[in-house]
Amino acid sequence: MKIAGIDYGSKLAGTTAIAFPEEGRIRLSQSAKKQDADLFILDWAQRWKPDKIFLDAPLSLPGAYRDGEQYRDFFYRKADKQLKAMSPMFLGGLTARAMQLNAKLQEEGIEVLEVYPAYLARMLEFSREQYKRDKAHLPALAARVSAHLPYPLAGTLSSWHQFDALLALTSGYRYSRGQHLVFGDRAEGVIIV
Repeated sequence: MKIAGIDYGSKLAGTTAIAFPEEGRIRLSQSAKKQDADLFILDWAQRWKPDKIFLDAPLSLPGAYRDGEQYRDFFYRKADKQLKAMSPMFLGGLTARAMQLNAKLQEEGIEVLEVYPAYLARMLEFSREQYKRDKAHLPALAARVSAHLPYPLAGTLSSWHQFDALLALTSGYRYSRGQHLVFGDRAEGVIIV
């Protein structure tokens, strides 16, 4: 099974990163500033043809928008509350883009699962003084994450976006080995860690 982890960023900011195994190494790719991040992902997916993508972005809205009887919260899904994650509504356009991207990738036969790298970072006990603070901490933290991956990292990380893509990929490997955690409920949307 071919899997990849993606840290999904603003459309043109150059903050979308992909981590994927290739030729026995974990490779990284990041969108460029002013490059359409969605087209960057779609072009990459058409070339690499993953089976599953583990995406760090909301793939559903709170259940109240579909079923006001069962769900009452218009801001948070159960998974968001469990993980103390941001509301998909607060993320607005990014959520809409992620849902649209998911639909396009599904048309290509690619399954997309939502992940939350920040929670995996907490599980791995990364210090708040290091995680997403100073880039000088990237090599040491990348080495710690690499211990959970089946292949060594090709090259070095140049951004926290690439690091979160690496964490998203790690959640994907946890999923493929049945070692993952599931937050939320299927009807509303789950997050894999």
